[in-house]
Amino acid sequence: MVLEVDHLAVQPGEVLAVIGPNGSGKSTLVLALSQLLRVERGTFLFRGQPLDRDVLAFRRKIGLVLQDPLLLDTSVYANVATGLRFRGLPEKTIRPVVEEWLAKLGVEKLARRRSRALSGGEAQRVSLARAFALNPDILFLDEPFSSLDTPTRQRLLADFQELVAASGMTTLIVTHDMDEALLLGSRVAVLIGGRVRQDGLPDQVFNSPVDPDVAEFVGVETVLAGKVLRMADGILSIDVHGSELQAVGNLAPGRDVLFCLRPEDVTISLELMPYSSSARNHLSGTIQRILPQGPLARIVLDCGFPLIALVTRASVSEMALAEGQQANAAFKASAVHLIPR
Repeated sequence: MVLEVDHLAVQPGEVLAVIGPNGSGKSTLVLALSQLLRVERGTFLFRGQPLDRDVLAFRRKIGLVLQDPLLLDTSVYANVATGLRFRGLPEKTIRPVVEEWLAKLGVEKLARRRSRALSGGEAQRVSLARAFALNPDILFLDEPFSSLDTPTRQRLLADFQELVAASGMTTLIVTHDMDEALLLGSRVAVLIGGRVRQDGLPDQVFNSPVDPDVAEFVGVETVLAGKVLRMADGILSIDVHGSELQAVGNLAPGRDVLFCLRPEDVTISLELMPYSSSARNHLSGTIQRILPQGPLARIVLDCGFPLIALVTRASVSEMALAEGQQANAAFKASAVHLIPR
């Protein structure tokens, strides 16, 4: 994977979540940052100093957790103690640290168990305890929760979030899961095609993507070509496939834009919604598809263009929504994100 990153920084005490699709270069980035992969060119700085002089000293200051826990075929206790023993610490210093992190990760009762007898969730907890026990200056994680079943993953995510927040540990985690990034990241960077496309606060990235690729990845499912017709009092009128829709913005009339809308911002109803409501945009169309998605359902509404809405499955049942049925959609002007073209 070719990775070309112009600049990426992790600030002390923050959690940077690097997200991107499979094959975007996320794992390559983690290996390069942790100095386990030689790069063709570029400069790595740690606390403002180049790393090329003493890479080994830097490696001793980091923790690394991979998707596969890669535990030694020893006891849980010995695995967590491994890094501390490599540092030459005496057992009287090692034991309380290991016991502390086994307890914090909820695996203290497994201390004597062999690593090969652990479940996937237990093994990843041990791997995290091993990394935290080193008290690293920075913790790197490469998709550490992706191979776990949903209940195990959710419990471990909640515990991990609390531990990072309590420790204030500087952390970089790469993931393809947007929910993980929103839960854990104090800042989010989007990596697509080996390049950092956007970097900012989670709400900025998820609600204001800078280009169509980022918009698609962060779940903006309605992306339509449009043209600004006019502006009045900070509200733009946009021509979208012959429909005049409104958005908040400040662009000159005649400007081509991409009209972006997240599915959870669209309300579906069988009745016409009052125009006195806060939703300035109202459309009617035919339900083309109803796609179950766990407790939710994705509605594809043909309004002369496809409009995607995300509603609860209970709402689908209560309204007796069906494919081929006429329905109405509404959304606020403030929910629309425009990408100038």
